Amino acid sequence: MKFYNLIVSLIFSCVFYVSGAERPNILLIISDDMGYSDLGCYGSEIETPNIDALAYKGLRFKNYYVNNMCWPTRASLLTGLYAKTALPDKGSAAGGLHAAAQTLPRVLNKSGYSTYMAGKWHLSSAEEPNGANAPHNRGFDKFYGTIHGASDFFAPAGLILNGVDKESEWEDNPDYYYTDAKTNYALRFLKDHNKEKPFFMYLSYTSAHWPLHAQPADIAHYKGKFSQGWDKLREERFGRMKEMGVIAETTELSLRDENVVAYEEAENHAWQERRMEVYAAQITSMDRNIGRVIQQLKQSGQFENTLVIFQHDNGGCHVEYTTNRKGSWSRDFTTDGKKRPIKSGNIPGLMPGDQTTFQSYGVGWANASNTPFRKSKSYDHEGGSRSPLIMSWPNGLSENLVGKMSDEVCHVIDMMPTLLDVAEVDTFYQKPMPLEGRSFKNSLLNQEKHLRKRGPLFWSHSKGRAVRVGDWKLVAEGKNKWELYDLEKDPVELYDRSKEMPEKVMELERLFADWDKRTNLGKKIVKKNSK
Repeated sequence: MKFYNLIVSLIFSCVFYVSGAERPNILLIISDDMGYSDLGCYGSEIETPNIDALAYKGLRFKNYYVNNMCWPTRASLLTGLYAKTALPDKGSAAGGLHAAAQTLPRVLNKSGYSTYMAGKWHLSSAEEPNGANAPHNRGFDKFYGTIHGASDFFAPAGLILNGVDKESEWEDNPDYYYTDAKTNYALRFLKDHNKEKPFFMYLSYTSAHWPLHAQPADIAHYKGKFSQGWDKLREERFGRMKEMGVIAETTELSLRDENVVAYEEAENHAWQERRMEVYAAQITSMDRNIGRVIQQLKQSGQFENTLVIFQHDNGGCHVEYTTNRKGSWSRDFTTDGKKRPIKSGNIPGLMPGDQTTFQSYGVGWANASNTPFRKSKSYDHEGGSRSPLIMSWPNGLSENLVGKMSDEVCHVIDMMPTLLDVAEVDTFYQKPMPLEGRSFKNSLLNQEKHLRKRGPLFWSHSKGRAVRVGDWKLVAEGKNKWELYDLEKDPVELYDRSKEMPEKVMELERLFADWDKRTNLGKKIVKKNSK
């Protein structure tokens, strides 16, 4: 295996190096635990002017799929593989990426790109900050951020810079805020970048993942703006999404989630509203920081030749966390020098926002975030696995696509092949684990349209499993019976066709079973290399 990697490295260095001036920079931005309708340019009332500006001068995708939880999406994003293939340990991120999987930053780095990352990794063990699967050992020249999946925004546990402990940055520092800090390092990496080479920057935000931590001014900005409650909010967003063309005029709004009461019947309205206010504040803070990066790219003259991508990792998170939800990533006392107790869990009446709390925004607001779809994070219904996708590329995007929306069906496994295609990297490196996605670069150049007739695509993680072929989707919650939907006529998955079309169910179920068996590729490679 070591000999193979050496040969790969030499060939990349000698054959596939292309002048940096001919290829675009790539800025890949991912947010955490946000719903399909949480951006202004997708119908939200939350203020995201910098992301919206990228959308209105770029291309928005309406049918982009991710996996239903954080680390499976990140694994697919950085390998071009289904998570079942890319992750040897299917139940945990700590096992890291498969040793034989080529990563996007590694391939780009070998082909002449400088590679940087700032933010959440969540693809290796936090106990091994310098382990083989740490980001700076999987292709990134520089990395600042955290390995954990969750993080105290005011004092993130396990904060490192290329494997070196950086927790001293927030110790007794009341002004530290993770969203700002990771952006500061991204800006530093870009400022020090050698412009003779193109760059790949992976900016991985933890907004708007729990805990609900935001700066006071950002929280105050949203005071009272969610007093209408989650039912009215869903209706308002639904209307705007139709007006904007994000969803078709014929789309129906899904029923309120079965675990959500009507807002009028909910208790502790002041507390409920505060949760959504802090959630929105986290998003606006992220948007402001994205604006800082875009501004620096413009000032340095690099923006026009930079492909900027923005997406979520999964749908809005429905989980109502209990008081025993703690881990190595949480703390018992504040780090502002006052050592105040931190109370974990969604405690009604305890207003979230500062470091003394560790709460989430809950199922009612998640239901609104995922408008118009059913379900949420952890499920493979559309609410858990559909994400906005924005691609802005002034020098590359076809002029007639600027400000438009694409109906093309794409999956997170497609991102790596697309970016390698854009970067003009040859595809020979696809062994021993061939990419499972496909490039949709032609959609940016308006040379070809695949539209909705894509497939098959597969999902299997946590509480969900699904397969989509063309407009037909077979999906199930956990081990429950399969449900069948025609997404062209029923994009919100309201009308189950499984009973009237048993042959179609059997056809798609066979495809899923074959894929489920085939994605044991990683285990086969392990056995082969151990002989």
